[in-house]
Amino acid sequence: MFDSYKNEEDYKEQNGYTIDSVWYPRVTRIVSIKAKPALYRFYGEATSYKAAQASTEGSAREGTMVHEAVEAIMLGQSPQIDPLIKPSVDGYLEFIESKNLQTAPEWVERRIKHAEHRYAGTIDALALMDGKFGVLDIKTSQGIYRDYNLQTSAYMEALLEDFPNLQTRWILRIDQQETCKNCGGTRRTKGGREKIRKPSRGKLCDAHEWGEMKGLIELKEFPFWKSDFDAFLGAKRLWEWENEDWLKRVGYI
Repeated sequence: MFDSYKNEEDYKEQNGYTIDSVWYPRVTRIVSIKAKPALYRFYGEATSYKAAQASTEGSAREGTMVHEAVEAIMLGQSPQIDPLIKPSVDGYLEFIESKNLQTAPEWVERRIKHAEHRYAGTIDALALMDGKFGVLDIKTSQGIYRDYNLQTSAYMEALLEDFPNLQTRWILRIDQQETCKNCGGTRRTKGGREKIRKPSRGKLCDAHEWGEMKGLIELKEFPFWKSDFDAFLGAKRLWEWENEDWLKRVGYI
């Protein structure tokens, strides 16, 4: 593993954050130790590894654009929106108006840490929604995956000392898709990869007539998180085992 990184500083930069002169591994890096069957299946079905990688990188770029636009809106700014992601952002704007979503600018993209369990992360936002106060995590994936519960449980545990009234956590998925006017099937083209899904009832037609690209918003609440945090600690221990040599070199263990 030594040749994976240039040196100790490179390892620390890619895998964690330094807060108050102390280095902590990053939550998302820790969670990456978990297997991702859906991703493996995608790579297996691709025409080549290079094509899959290009699609993944394109999807990540679009996801970053959405994140940055949403973050700016949360901060009270009026960002210029690239036409490529405008349907997603329009969907988000409609959502926050309907839900009266409230966020505090100082807790948008805020870096946090857990000194006892020794990890750090960056939350998308603390939010007040439907009378509840909690962690809001934004995703631009094609689904809400259980892995996200590990990540958000780590945020909840780290924030409890400062916010004992923290009640819940939400995953907010922001996406966009077209709907066929003939059969009701949907098409998602994020990252240059076309993904067509059949309608909830019926089957796909032979001649699609795609409508306007529209935003798609999915919100799920996960108020119970203690068992997820236990699983996160298990993942953290496995990640530490896998990275033992580097963690010794940087003085973490």
